[in-house]
Amino acid sequence: MMNRSRKKLPFTIELKESFWMALNAIRAHKLRSSLTLLGIAIGVFSIIVVMTALQVLQANIEKSLSEFSTDTFVIQRWPGLEFGGPGNFDKYRKRKNLLYDQGLALKERASLAKNVGMENDFHRGVAESKYAKTNPNTQLYGMTPEAFPAKGLNVEEGRGLLDLDESNSRYSCVIGANTAKILFPRGSPLNQLLKIDGIKYQVVGVCEAKGQMQGGDQDNFVIVPLNTALNYYGRLRGVRIMVQTQTPALYEDTMEQTRGILRKIRKVPPGEDDDFEVFSNDTLIERFNGMTLMVRLGAMVISSIALLTAGIGIMNIMLVSVTERTREIGIRRAIGAKRRNIMAQFITEAVVLCQIGGVIGVLMGILGGNGTAIYFKMPPVIPYDWAMIGMGVCSLVGIVFGTYPAYKAAHLNPIDSLRYE
Repeated sequence: MMNRSRKKLPFTIELKESFWMALNAIRAHKLRSSLTLLGIAIGVFSIIVVMTALQVLQANIEKSLSEFSTDTFVIQRWPGLEFGGPGNFDKYRKRKNLLYDQGLALKERASLAKNVGMENDFHRGVAESKYAKTNPNTQLYGMTPEAFPAKGLNVEEGRGLLDLDESNSRYSCVIGANTAKILFPRGSPLNQLLKIDGIKYQVVGVCEAKGQMQGGDQDNFVIVPLNTALNYYGRLRGVRIMVQTQTPALYEDTMEQTRGILRKIRKVPPGEDDDFEVFSNDTLIERFNGMTLMVRLGAMVISSIALLTAGIGIMNIMLVSVTERTREIGIRRAIGAKRRNIMAQFITEAVVLCQIGGVIGVLMGILGGNGTAIYFKMPPVIPYDWAMIGMGVCSLVGIVFGTYPAYKAAHLNPIDSLRYE
C-alpha cells in the first residue's frame, strides 16, 4: 500500500501544479482566453438550450396527457399531435366526423373494453348564477358517464352524470372546483341553477380540483350530458371516443378489436388507411420524440461545427502561447522537467480553458432552455445527461486540439529555448 501511494503522489502533485499553472496562464491573458472560451461556450450552449427546451416541452406534453388514465386510448378525427404541413391538414380535414351513434355502436360491440366513453367541447364563455358570473373562459363539455373514469375525473361533492341523465337528455351538470367557488361563494352548489350559452342547468356534482396547467385553469368548466349538448348544438358535431381497457394485458388486443369494429362501422374499405386516429399517452410521447429527432440532430450538428471551430481557435491560441513562453519552457527543461511534464502542462491548460467555456455554455443553455418552462409555467428542467455529455465533449476538444501544441512545446530544444528572446 505504501509503495502504491508513493507512485501515485508525484502524478497527483504534477496534475495539481499543471492545473494552477493553467489558471495563471489564463488569468495572464484574460481577453485572449475569454474570446477563445466563448467559442466553446456557444457550441455547448446551442445543444444544451435545445435539449432543455425539448425536455420542458416533453414534460408539458406528458402533464397535459395526464387527463387520460393510463389504461385508456383515444379515438378521434384529428391526430393528437401533428407537426405536419398543409398536406396533412387537408387529409384530416376531408375525414368525416366520428358521430355519437357510431360511438354507441362501438360501445355495444367492443367486448374487451371496460368502458367506452364519449366527449366533446362545445362552448367557451361566461357561466353565471344568481350570485356571480365567471370570466368568459369557462369551457362547456358534453360527456357520457363512462368518460369520467377514462379522463380520471373524480367527483368530490354530489354525484357524476348518470345513464338516465344521458338517455333522457337531462339538463344536469357537473362543474369544476373553481367554477363552484366563483358561482356559489356562500354555500353548496348542489341542486343550484347556472346558465351558460343561454341554457340553464342544475348542478348535481363538483369535481376535485386539478390546479393550473400551461397557465390555464383546469377547474373552470361545466360538464353536461353529451346527448343534451348534441340536441342543442347539432347532432352532426363530432365526438371523441375514449376506450378504457379491462386489464393492462388486454390493452393491445382491445385497441385492435376497437379499430376493426370502427372500420366496419365507418365502412372503411379493406386495404385503405383508417379514417380516424387512435392514440394513447405513450404513443403521443413517442410521436413527439420522433418529430423532434431532427431538431436534436440539427442541434448536435450546429454544436459540432461550433466546437470544431472553437477547437481550431484553441489550437491556434495554444501555439501562440508556446511561442510566447519558449524561454519559460527552456528554464523548466533546464531544471529537470521532462517532456511529459511540459505536455501535461499545455494539455491541462487547453482542457481547463474548454471546461470553463463548457460550464458557461451549460449554465446559459439551462437558463435559456428553461425560458420555455417559464412560458408554460412548468417546473424548471436540468438535463443532467446532456450537461455531462457537454462537459465530456469539452474535455475531448481540449485534449485533441491541445495535443499538437503540447507536443511542439515538449520537443523544443532546451538550449535554443533558453536563448530565445
